[in-house]
Amino acid sequence: MKKEHVIYYSDPLNDDFAGTNINTQEIPANFCYLHRSLLWRIATFLVYYVVAIPLVWLMAKLLLGLKFENRTVLKRLKKQGVFLYGNHTQILDAYIPPLAVFPKKGYIAASPDAVSIPGIRHLVMMLGALPVPAGVAGMRHFLEAIKTRCGEASGIAIYPEVHIWPFYTGIRPFSDLSFRYPVICNAPVVAMVTTYRKRKGLFALCRRPGVTVTFSEPFYPDRSLSPREAQADLCKKVYDFMCEVSASTEQVEYIRYEQKKAESDDKK
Repeated sequence: MKKEHVIYYSDPLNDDFAGTNINTQEIPANFCYLHRSLLWRIATFLVYYVVAIPLVWLMAKLLLGLKFENRTVLKRLKKQGVFLYGNHTQILDAYIPPLAVFPKKGYIAASPDAVSIPGIRHLVMMLGALPVPAGVAGMRHFLEAIKTRCGEASGIAIYPEVHIWPFYTGIRPFSDLSFRYPVICNAPVVAMVTTYRKRKGLFALCRRPGVTVTFSEPFYPDRSLSPREAQADLCKKVYDFMCEVSASTEQVEYIRYEQKKAESDDKK
C-alpha cells in the first residue's frame, strides 16, 4: 500500500487537519442539552436506533473495515455509565463509540462545530452530540448533561487530543482537563485506541487501511487522591495504555506526518 502524502505540522497540541472549514458558532449559556418532551424522546429513539445505528454499522464495516478488540469489557460495564477516551484520527470517529457501547446509548463530547451547521443541530443532538461550551457560563448545563447521561448508564466518548489528524499512527500529547468528568461522576474510564492495519480479502484492493479499535480494562478514579490528582492519574493511565498499544501494533502508514523545521534551523 503506497503512502498517500505527507502532512507537515508545527504544533502537535493545536494543529488540526480535519479540513471541515465550518463557521463555528459559540455555544450559548442557555443551550438545551436535555430535552424532556415525549415527542423528542420518540424521535430520538427512531433516529438513533432505527436509522443511524444500522447505517453506521454498514458504513463502518465497508469504509473503515472496523474491528473491535476487547469489547467485552464494555459489556461487563453495561449497567453503569462509562467514559471512553480515544485518539482522534477520523472525522468518522463520532460513529465508533455508539457501535462499541450498543445497545446502550452513546454520547460524544463534541466541539461546537458539531452543532454549527445550519439545519442539522437537532439531528446531531439526537445522535448523541454534547457540544462543549467555550465559556464558563454554559458549563453548568453541560456538566448537568454529563451527569445525567452517566446516571442513565450511557457511554460518553471523549477525544482528549481534540483536533483530528487523519490516519495518524501515533499518540499525541493531551491535557488532563476532560478527565475531571469521570472523577465528578465517580465512573469508570476505558481507553480506546485506533490503529490501522492492511485490509485483506476483497478489501485488499482498497487503498485505505482498516481500522482496529482496542479497548483497555477499566480505570477507576482513585478516591484516596484529591480530585485534581485523580484526574491527572486517570489521564496518565489512559495515555500510557494508548502509547503501549500504538507502539506494539504493526500499523499501515497511509499519511506520513513530519514536523516543520523552525525558521532558526533553516537559517543555520
